[in-house]
Amino acid sequence: MEINGYCDDKFSSVLGAFEDNFENHDEVGASFAASVEGEMVVDIWAGHLEREKINTWNEDTIVSTASITKTMAAISALILADKGELDLDAPVINYWPEFAAKGKENVLVKHFLCHSAGLPGLSKQYKLKEMTDWDLMCSDLANQELWWNAGEKCGYHTMTSGFLIGEVIRRVSGKTVGAYFNEEVSMKLNADFYIGTPEEHHHRVGNMIPPNAGDMESIEELNHHLDFTPGSVNMRVMENYDFEEDHQAIMATPEWWKAEIPAGNGMSNARGVVRAQTAIANEGKAFGVQLISNETCKRANEVQISGIDELIGIPMTYCMGYAQRNEPFGVFGDPKTTIHWGGNGGSSVIIDMEAHLCFSYVMNRMSGQMLGDKRADNLGYALYADLES
Repeated sequence: MEINGYCDDKFSSVLGAFEDNFENHDEVGASFAASVEGEMVVDIWAGHLEREKINTWNEDTIVSTASITKTMAAISALILADKGELDLDAPVINYWPEFAAKGKENVLVKHFLCHSAGLPGLSKQYKLKEMTDWDLMCSDLANQELWWNAGEKCGYHTMTSGFLIGEVIRRVSGKTVGAYFNEEVSMKLNADFYIGTPEEHHHRVGNMIPPNAGDMESIEELNHHLDFTPGSVNMRVMENYDFEEDHQAIMATPEWWKAEIPAGNGMSNARGVVRAQTAIANEGKAFGVQLISNETCKRANEVQISGIDELIGIPMTYCMGYAQRNEPFGVFGDPKTTIHWGGNGGSSVIIDMEAHLCFSYVMNRMSGQMLGDKRADNLGYALYADLES
């Protein structure tokens, strides 16, 4: 098969792992990129945009990165903090007074970044189109009662986290989170990543491919940690969605691409993710640009809360917008200095602050596994083997 792009000779094992994903793990189209010491060492892509192999995955192809988008909202908040415009330890109501409704005056900004705010869901069901209405979602969150006292428990805020930290960013900067990220990160680092994708880039968007039959059969086994008991946090969050809708079809529309949903609809490829996140791995400097201070970068790895996640049911260690790397994810580098995030279907970004290494995997064929992906792990293990050789 043909692998396109650039790979430093030192990391040749990555090429073999990338090819293996296509030959043995049902890869359709994918990209992988890595930076070391603030400079790109791998930037490769291959495959097609559909199983029928009609259109190729090109250098400028972008697809949904799902929850990796959360790290872009996080770095935007960190930049505001670095500028002295946002205090991550301050009460949210200092910036968003209406949020005090129904006893939420003690929620801190950092609770939004570490999934401990007690707002993993809301008390009503939404059509996906309603989730593109920023004012509606933020108004409903401001008027929502907490599901637990902020800071006492952690529970993955699947969709709500983006609106929560995004509204704080909007209140402080006067710009939407997508606009602020574009100005402060994308434009400065030439990062091809969008929270709210402009129409002029829609021709480059590739649609996601649902899990194959084999994956679907194993979902229950792979996601056995989820609690499907009525009244559980997981089930209460699921009740926010109208599952009679064709979510896959809606997410393949220009209306969805244009919306700013900073918890889950950012469009990019592995190169764009790495260009946007490399500064966190490299003491604030990426591709010749000092984006953020090293002191603020360290806050990204500042542990905020650890424990069994109320939603996903596994032990998690949440930091300031990121999580420390642990099982059941592939373990790379020192768990104390390596942070990460993943997106639904398999995409991921890993930031090793000790090795000054950042790498990302972005694909179009979704796996059925909620946490981690063997294709991404294969690439990560190959990269580290070459790095340490």
